[in-house]
Amino acid sequence: MALRSAEIAVGEVHEQVLVDDLTRTQIVQYAGASGDYNPLHTDDVYAREAAGYPGVFSHGMLVMGLTARAVTDWVGDGRLTRYGVRFKSQVWPGDRLTARVTVAGLRDDDGVGLVDLDVVTLNERGEEVIAGYATARVD
Repeated sequence: MALRSAEIAVGEVHEQVLVDDLTRTQIVQYAGASGDYNPLHTDDVYAREAAGYPGVFSHGMLVMGLTARAVTDWVGDGRLTRYGVRFKSQVWPGDRLTARVTVAGLRDDDGVGLVDLDVVTLNERGEEVIAGYATARVD
């Protein structure tokens, strides 16, 4: 069901847990789906010894995709017209991720109702791992 402008107000917040416990398996599955086998995401020894990280970490695009799902789950399929994020912090195996989508504005563009959204994804420590924006059509 599509979101309706009469059902929302500027400042309203929608939160959705994206993953309770991100696993290494999910990260490797994303590597296979995306074709991005960068060893920072798939090889723990490389991530530690060659790059100086505590271990492997998630692809930014995996987290971006999970976050987009939270947006479309709320506004409805096929409604998203604009979406962009900035990667702010790494996401590690074991992280719990929650998306927070805030209504920044409602507007009309040539007879098409639009909602502008601020989007952030937080880990279990409350750190922003992604911050961005989205626009979606609303009825």
